[in-house]
Amino acid sequence: MKKGFWIAYVLLFIAQLLLCNYFVFTPWMMATLLPAMVLCIPLNIGTTGAMVIACITGLGVDFLAEGIIGLNALALVPVAFARKKIISMVFGQDLITREKPFTIRRNGLTAVLMALFISLAIFLVIYIWADAAGTRSFGFNAARFGASLAVSMLFCVLSVRVLTPSDSR
Repeated sequence: MKKGFWIAYVLLFIAQLLLCNYFVFTPWMMATLLPAMVLCIPLNIGTTGAMVIACITGLGVDFLAEGIIGLNALALVPVAFARKKIISMVFGQDLITREKPFTIRRNGLTAVLMALFISLAIFLVIYIWADAAGTRSFGFNAARFGASLAVSMLFCVLSVRVLTPSDSR
């Protein structure tokens, strides 16, 4: 496991804190990097380890930025639970067996976008469902899901680019 990954992970954690604290423009949308960060956790870390890392990351964001303790952690742990299944479904079992990280250059932008879409969808469905707690209409929640998915995909692609190793090195 490389030190560089964990340094980038902490820097993206700080970027997520900045997004949560200073770039909230509307209740109709949220921007998140967290599913991409969890998806890129090295594959030599098992599902339980990834779930612990996701829980700590989510609680950190909740405590330092969001204010509702447990909301990000609640939505992020299922992404960590499904991480290896998403990777094997989108990229193939070979990546899991060899414990090689996926990259945009090697695996293609379309496959990376599909993996990010699945992980973001899991995260946002749980987050929006728990945040609304039955007080908001389905239309509002659906619009929030769509807007958040579109905005977060851009941030997540940049996060994957930062967290995965470059093939040119």
